[in-house]
Amino acid sequence: MDPRPRPVLQESDQSRGSTPWLNRNLAGMCLASLLSDLGHEMATAILPLFILSIGASPAALGIIEGASDGASTFAKVGGGRIADLAGWRHKVASLGYLVTGLATGSFALAQSWIALLIARTAGWMARGARSPCHDNLLVESVPRAKVGTAFGFHRSADTLGAILGPLTAMLLMRRVGFRWIFLLSMLPGLLSAVAFWLLVREPRARRQGESAPPFRGWNAATPAPFRRFLAAVGVFGIGDFAHSMLVLRAADFMGSTAGAMSAAVALYVIHNVAHALLSYPIGILGDHYPRRRLLATAYALDTVATVGFALGPRRFAPLVALFVLEGMVMAAEETLESATATDLLPADVRGTGFGILAGVNGVGDLVSSIVVGLLWTNVSAEAAFLYGSLMSAMGALLLFGAL
Repeated sequence: MDPRPRPVLQESDQSRGSTPWLNRNLAGMCLASLLSDLGHEMATAILPLFILSIGASPAALGIIEGASDGASTFAKVGGGRIADLAGWRHKVASLGYLVTGLATGSFALAQSWIALLIARTAGWMARGARSPCHDNLLVESVPRAKVGTAFGFHRSADTLGAILGPLTAMLLMRRVGFRWIFLLSMLPGLLSAVAFWLLVREPRARRQGESAPPFRGWNAATPAPFRRFLAAVGVFGIGDFAHSMLVLRAADFMGSTAGAMSAAVALYVIHNVAHALLSYPIGILGDHYPRRRLLATAYALDTVATVGFALGPRRFAPLVALFVLEGMVMAAEETLESATATDLLPADVRGTGFGILAGVNGVGDLVSSIVVGLLWTNVSAEAAFLYGSLMSAMGALLLFGAL
C-alpha cells in the first residue's frame, strides 16, 4: 500500500479522472519548454566565451550567474502566490516565456558585462516567476494518478531543448559570430511564448470558479510533512552544485588538453541525454511506487557519484558511467521533487508551495556553487566534491527519515 498522504482536493482535482494525461495543455507546455530551453541554452553555452571576448574576467561570469540565480529564486517565491490565482497563471507564464526570450536575445547588444548582468537577471526573474504557475497548471491539467508521468514527460521535452541548444550553438559558431547566435536564440524563445499562449488553457473547473479561495496563510502552505520534505531538499541542495563543474573535473582527469576539453563537453552532452531519456520512465515509476523513497534513493546515488568524482577515474569509460549516473539523479530530482510536493500540499495553496520549493532549490544552487568553488580554489577539488557528497548523504538520510 502506498503510504503517501493525499492533499485536500478541489473541484479541479476531482473532475480530472477521465482526462487523458497527454492532452493539449501538456503538449503545449512541453513544446514551450523545449523551445525556451533551446533558445536560452544556445546563449548560455557561448556566454563564458563571449564574456572573455569583450575583455571581462571569469569573476564577471560568477557575478552574472549568482545574481541571476538569486533574482530567479525570489521571483519563484512570488510566482508561487500568483500560481494559486485562477486566470493569472496562464498570463504570467506566457509573459515569462516572452521576457526570457527577449532578454536572452538582447545579449547581442551588450558592450560590457554589466549589460549582460542586467539582461540575464531580467530573463531569469521572468523564468523564475513563470515556473510555479507552469507547474500548477500542469498538475491541474492531468489526472491525479498520472502527475509523476506528466512531470517526467515534460522534463524530457525540456531537457531535449537543453541538448539541442548547445549543439545548435556549436554548429553556428563555425558560420556566424557570438552576437548573431544571441539574436538567433531569440527566435525559439519568442516561439515558446506563442506556443504557451495559444495551446495552453486554464483548466475548466478553475475557470468556472474564477476566484481562488482566500489565502489561508504561510502555515497552511507549509504543512508539517512538507516542511520536513523541504528540510531534506534544502540540505541536499546546498551540496548539489552546478553540473557544469563536472566538465572541468573531467577535463582535469583527462589532462586539460584541447582534446580533453572536447571530450569533457561530449561527456556533458551524454549527461543531458541521460537526463532527457530517464525523466519520463522515472516519472512513471513515481506513479507506481512511493515517490519520496525513490527520490531519497536518487539522493543516495548522488552521494556515490560525487565520491567518484572526488576520487577521480582517469579514463573515459568510467567517466561516462559517472556522467550518466548524475544525469539520472538530475532527472529524478527535477521530476520527483515537484510530484512529491503535489502529494504533500493542499490544492488551494499548491502554487505557493511550489514557489517555496523552488526558492529552497534556488538558495541551494547559489550556496552550493559558491562553497564548492571556494573549496576547489582554496583547498582542493577532492575537498569540494567530498563536501557535495556529504550534503547528498545527509539529504538522503533526512528524506528516508521523513518517510
